Amino acid sequence: MQNVLTLIANPQQANLTAAAVDEAVAGLKSQGAIVGPVDWLNPGIAADVPFDGAVDKAGFAGLPFDWALQPVAGRRKKLLLADMDSTIITVECIDEIADFAGFKEEVAGITEAAMRGELDFVAALEKRVGMLKGLKEETLQTVFDERVKLMPGARTLIQTMNAAGAMTALVSGGFTFFTSRVAALTGFHVNRANVLGLAEGALTGAVIPPIVDSATKLASLQEFAGQTGITLAETLAVGDGANDIPMIVAAGLGVAYHAKPKAQDAADVAINHGDLTALLYLQGFRATDFRD
Repeated sequence: MQNVLTLIANPQQANLTAAAVDEAVAGLKSQGAIVGPVDWLNPGIAADVPFDGAVDKAGFAGLPFDWALQPVAGRRKKLLLADMDSTIITVECIDEIADFAGFKEEVAGITEAAMRGELDFVAALEKRVGMLKGLKEETLQTVFDERVKLMPGARTLIQTMNAAGAMTALVSGGFTFFTSRVAALTGFHVNRANVLGLAEGALTGAVIPPIVDSATKLASLQEFAGQTGITLAETLAVGDGANDIPMIVAAGLGVAYHAKPKAQDAADVAINHGDLTALLYLQGFRATDFRD
């Protein structure tokens, strides 16, 4: 079989029943597809349905779990490039820093608008960082210790892909203070982000150039693919905001993870129910292959 439909449930709900898979199989057959035997990657959570034939994605809209239609060939990726805030971790670091400066609500509003693609990213970043001027450097560690939590499945995703021989890169429009620590927790081979200006133990309110933005993320995807001698078709990019769209579009598999509408529209696959292990099921990994 040349194609595969992958169905993925939230692991906490495990509501991918045999009946639900049978319904998806019927949907494929109703469009004229030739369907092979169902392959359970993790019972109740993820299953592959191999098939031949052209099918319309619209036929799977509204399912109570995530799904993806892909060619079987080249499904396993050799490079993962991931956004950090609200993707690999559960928070937006700049919003949490701003909480200690008394500006969380205002900063969070700007962050949300930028993620939705309603504001210029660089201008929005500089404005928000400017509001943090004078905040003590030690606050960054407090934010990391008290606010930063890994997204469910994050470490498993990175450790499993590393074990399979892939390169993993964390490229963020956030800050190196956090990407370096998150990379150490999860196992990313490389991390790249913005550098906050510091002087006399406090934030200066500036970002040290060059600024990591959407163009940087795309360039990083191309750079790391070149370094590893692979094509963009062999890459996977995941993010949640407008700043991630160029890399999501360019990657062989672009994934919008619990993302804003523009990112979802641009992606090959939208994950709205599952955790980050969904990216492993998309590549055909079984639960028994997972590393922690």
